Amino acid sequence: MDQFEKHIRDNKQFFNERKADHAKIWGNIESQLNADKQQVIPLWKSPLIRTAASVLILLGIAGLVGLSFSASPTTETNYVSQDLQDIDMHYKGLVSYQVQLVQKNNQLSDADKEEFLSFMVELDTEYEQLKLEMQNNLDNEQVLAAIVSNYRKRIELIENLLQQLNESKIKEDDYGYTL
Repeated sequence: MDQFEKHIRDNKQFFNERKADHAKIWGNIESQLNADKQQVIPLWKSPLIRTAASVLILLGIAGLVGLSFSASPTTETNYVSQDLQDIDMHYKGLVSYQVQLVQKNNQLSDADKEEFLSFMVELDTEYEQLKLEMQNNLDNEQVLAAIVSNYRKRIELIENLLQQLNESKIKEDDYGYTL
């Protein structure tokens, strides 16, 4: 046993004599509670706070309405511009490849190549105008169809030219065989 426990056992009588006076303790606590009590004014009763809260609520609603109206065309524009980018990637690759075939073709004279490429430049100019109309959001489906049609014209012209060149080459190469 340690000293503390021994002291408690030896002085047990002394500790039992003193009992807590619950009424006196509660009275002291209650008096301290009443002394610390301050008058609380709820914020929502203040006219300044009410006005500020009303303004904030109105601004929030106006902001949400503004975002909902501005988000709608942006989403549509992104969708259309994504379609335009997809179409551009697909058709530009085809057109550039076929233009290179025409430029590398030895059967065409330089004047024929220049004439053909100038016509392709005209179609490029038409394409740029259609692209500007697309940015102005003028009936996007029709403009998108016109852009696709423009690309198809270019490809069809190039394919027709290359086909004519290949047919003339086949006729020149066809000597016929005699047995």
